[in-house]
Amino acid sequence: MPQPTPPSFGTPPPSRSASRPASKDSSWLGKLGPGLITGAADDDPSGIATYSQAGAQFGLQMLWTVILTLPLMVGIQAISANIGRVSGAGLATNMRRHLPRPLLYAIVSLLLVANTINIAADIAAMGQAVSLLTGGGSHWYAAAAGLLSLLLQVLLPYHRYVNVLKWLTLALFAYVLTAISLHLPWLQVLKAIVWPELSWQPAYITTVVAVFGTTISPYLFFWQASQEVEDLRADPLAHALKHDAGQAGPQLMRIKIDTVVGMGFSNLVALCIMLTTAVTLGAHGITDIASSAQAAQALRPIAGDFAFALFSLGIIGTGLLAVPVLAGSAAYAMAGAMHWRGSLELQYGSARKFYGIIGAATLIGTALCFTSIDPIRALYWSAVLNGVISVPIMVVLMLLARRPAVMGALVISRRLTLLGWLCTGVMALAVAAMLVTMVL
Repeated sequence: MPQPTPPSFGTPPPSRSASRPASKDSSWLGKLGPGLITGAADDDPSGIATYSQAGAQFGLQMLWTVILTLPLMVGIQAISANIGRVSGAGLATNMRRHLPRPLLYAIVSLLLVANTINIAADIAAMGQAVSLLTGGGSHWYAAAAGLLSLLLQVLLPYHRYVNVLKWLTLALFAYVLTAISLHLPWLQVLKAIVWPELSWQPAYITTVVAVFGTTISPYLFFWQASQEVEDLRADPLAHALKHDAGQAGPQLMRIKIDTVVGMGFSNLVALCIMLTTAVTLGAHGITDIASSAQAAQALRPIAGDFAFALFSLGIIGTGLLAVPVLAGSAAYAMAGAMHWRGSLELQYGSARKFYGIIGAATLIGTALCFTSIDPIRALYWSAVLNGVISVPIMVVLMLLARRPAVMGALVISRRLTLLGWLCTGVMALAVAAMLVTMVL
C-alpha cells in the first residue's frame, strides 16, 4: 500500500477568512461543535420518518434501539473525530492513502448515492411541512429550501456557517417539547426499554436495521472527521495532534465531551419522536407512516394543533441543518478520494470540484422532488442500505484508528477500540438477522 504523506502546514490555500483570529473559547459551550452538529443532523426529516414509522408500527417496543445505539454512536463518532484531528486529514483522504482504490471508490460511490436520496427526501419533507403550515404547493417550497441550503454553503465561509448550524440544532427541542406536552405512560416506557418484546418478524428486523442505519450512518463518520479538520485549519496555532502531542490531552477531551453531548442529544430526540408517535399514532391504529410530514399531519387530530405545529417546525429546522451535512459529507468524501482541494472555508473559485459535488447532490435531490420517483419510499431502503454499508466502513475506520502510520503515537485506546468493535459487531449482527429473515 502507498505510504501516507504528512500534511503540509505551509502557506494555506486562499480562504474566505485568512485574517480570522484563532478561537480561544475554553468554556463548556465552546467545546461543542462538530459532535453537536453531527448528532443533531442525524435527526433529519428522513430520520424523523424512520423513527415515526418505528413508533407508530411497533409502539414502545422499539425504544430499546435508541438506548442501545447511544454508547455505540459515541464510540464510532469519537473514533471518526479522533482520526480527523490526530491525522489532520479527513476519512476519505486517509482511505486513499491506505486502501486499495477499488474499495475506496466503492465506498465513496455508495455514500454519494445514499446521501443524494437522503437529500431528496429531506427537501421533500421540508416542502411538505411548510405546505402544511401555510398552504400552497409543496414542490416549490422544497425547491426554495434546496436553493437556500446551497447558497448558504457556497456564500458563507465555514467559521460563520458553522454558527448557523449550531443555532439550527435548537429546532430539535420541538420534539422534546412535543413529547412533554403529552401524557406518557412512564412505567410502560421504562418496562419497554428494560425488557422489550423482541420479534423475529421480517418487518420488525428490517425496521431495527433501518433505525440502526439511520442512527449510525456513514455520512456522519465523514462529516465529523472533516469538521475536525476544518476546525484545525481555522486555528493558526493548531496542528495535527500526531505532530503536536502537547495539544492532545485538551483536544481529545474536547472531542469526548462534544461527541457525548451531541450523540446524547440526538438519541434523546429520537426517543421523543418514537414516544410521541407510539402513544398517539400507534395507539390509534395509524401504523403506516411514509414521511415525517405525514406523521405531523396525522398528529393534528389526535394530539392537537400545538403538537402538530411543533412537529412541523422541527422538520423544517432539522432539514436546513441536515441537507448541508449530507451534501458536505459527500463533497468531503469525493475530494479526499480524488485528491481535490476541498473545504467549506475556501472560496468557490479555489475549490470548484468540491462545491460542484455539493451543488450536484443538492440540485439532483431537489429535482427528484419534481419527478414520479418517490424519494420517501426509497429513503427507507436507503436507511437499510446505510446499515449494510456501515459495517465494512466501520471495519476500515477501526483499522485506520489503530495504525501508527495514520495516528502516530495517538492510536485509539483499548477501551475505545473495544467500543468501536462492539458497535461494528452489533451492526453486523443486525444486518445478518435481516438477511436471514429475507431468505427464510
